[in-house]
Amino acid sequence: MSLIDIFAWIVLLVLVATLVAVFVALGMMPGRIARKRGHPWPEAVAVGSWATLIFGFVFWPLVLIWAYVDVPVRQQETPR
Repeated sequence: MSLIDIFAWIVLLVLVATLVAVFVALGMMPGRIARKRGHPWPEAVAVGSWATLIFGFVFWPLVLIWAYVDVPVRQQETPR
């Protein structure tokens, strides 16, 4: 193997490692955001994030939006 072949393998390995790191970061991001913001269903957001990312990425932006959506707090009715 020449020096250029070794360099090409190193570049390929760095590229694959970067793609895996980006995939994992995108999969974890909505779940972490939901937990940080106190979302009522952070586990569902995390599962939805991984499921949509693995099976097609189309609905992943919707899960990201869902992580930011807050459920309004119910106000207690005051006795009359």
